Amino acid sequence: MAKAKLVRQEKTYFRNGVFWELLIWSVPVPVRASRHHFKYSLALVASGICVLRYDNEAGKGDHRHYGTSELPYQFAGLDRLLADFQDDVKGWLRDNP
Repeated sequence: MAKAKLVRQEKTYFRNGVFWELLIWSVPVPVRASRHHFKYSLALVASGICVLRYDNEAGKGDHRHYGTSELPYQFAGLDRLLADFQDDVKGWLRDNP
């Protein structure tokens, strides 16, 4: 059986106590409730609290967390996923100086 392959792992600090952590895997079988071959978790953490996260948890499929809200996310490829996440991060950083 084919194994998952790490596509990207990154931790980037923006300022004291604020960083993003990206983890993307290529998986041989889509995660339950997703239609693509990636498992991902993209998180923005501030002072130890996850304030923004995009992920595709098994059973929930692709979705995004912003604060306490959880909304479906329409996955349209890795480039679009990263661009959408980066846009939300920029917005959060702008609104939370």
